[in-house]
Amino acid sequence: MDRILVKPSGPLYGDVEINGAKNSALKLMAACSLAEGVFHLKNVPNITDVRLMSELLESLGMSVRSTEVNSLEIENPGNLLAEAPYELVEKMRASIVVLGPLLARYGQARVALPGGDDFGPRPIDMHLRGLEMLGAEFETEHGYIAGKCKRLTGNRIVLEFPSVGATENIMMAAVLADGETTIENAAREPEIADLASFLNRMGAKVLGAGTSTIVIEGVLGLKAVEHSVIPDRIEAATYLAAAGIAGGEINLIGARPDHMDMLCQKVGEMGMRISADSEGLWVMANKSLSAVDLATLPYPGIATDYKPFLVAMLAVAEGVGIVTENLFSGRFRYIDELVRMGADIRTEGHHAVIRGVSALSGAPVRAHDIRAGAALVIAALRAEGETEIRDPSHIDRGYESLVENLSRLGAEITRQS
Repeated sequence: MDRILVKPSGPLYGDVEINGAKNSALKLMAACSLAEGVFHLKNVPNITDVRLMSELLESLGMSVRSTEVNSLEIENPGNLLAEAPYELVEKMRASIVVLGPLLARYGQARVALPGGDDFGPRPIDMHLRGLEMLGAEFETEHGYIAGKCKRLTGNRIVLEFPSVGATENIMMAAVLADGETTIENAAREPEIADLASFLNRMGAKVLGAGTSTIVIEGVLGLKAVEHSVIPDRIEAATYLAAAGIAGGEINLIGARPDHMDMLCQKVGEMGMRISADSEGLWVMANKSLSAVDLATLPYPGIATDYKPFLVAMLAVAEGVGIVTENLFSGRFRYIDELVRMGADIRTEGHHAVIRGVSALSGAPVRAHDIRAGAALVIAALRAEGETEIRDPSHIDRGYESLVENLSRLGAEITRQS
């Protein structure tokens, strides 16, 4: 049985190289469907989701090969099969982002309804409404969304919520539309800015990505280019939280502090010391953490993906913290696993009240999704006895070397399959 075993560890010392951002790499790969030629992507994490997206691109008719460590060569021969099959889409929700670029490039697309992480429904209505505003028409049949259009036409689109996926899908479609598209209440995440930078390098005209208003002037065609993926702020947050829980001093090499402002502020309030330097981010925890209240919000607020790590930190902090989940309904499911480890947490609707304990207790637990799984691993650093994390394949979807990196920092952690 595949499992991760963790014994109480700490403090942690050393350097961790932060990989390229999963949530950027997958969208950049999807954007390669917009133009013929050979693309070179660097700083791509070697994780399950990247392999799944590679399979999806290959099923469309592209070729993907690894040229060197963390680099991909993606060849788009044109005349792609504009269909994303259920077998691939069900494993990864991010697959839906091929819908916009395929529609824009080929005038049609058929994509299976998405699956992926287990944290409640994430409707794709906003994606479809935005693409309809550009002139696409959709039918849902037999578990597939089928879209068609003549050439898309620019329009003003106001998102009811700053959805990252909808912003990306609409942006990738609008780059080949006729005329100007404005996306208002757009998501502002760094990954959006990275995608826009990639598209502009290809010859698109995208302005304002990273702000709440993005303006796109459609062009007739794009070209294949080379690009390096931004660092993964969520991976950096994982190791930051590990240092907070176990104590110690870590250099997060390559991390972008400017992408993590609100998180750094919160963990600073909890008692960690954090400093940006030329190499990335230096973090230190040399005393007990203090409880804080926090709420998840769209960027630049506290990301939902950070929350499991912050809940794990609060579980061993001094005092009581209240965490409010404003974005996704099912994202407290992993709390049952922390409670099995002795955490004192009560949940009610979108809120969790966490009363810190001095130490957790090792127990068998299950990783329900990528970040929740990683949070259980780092919580186990402060659990007496041995913690066994089952189903660690979820963690592989978002982390290249979590166990190896924590082990190098001094954690007592192994993986058995």
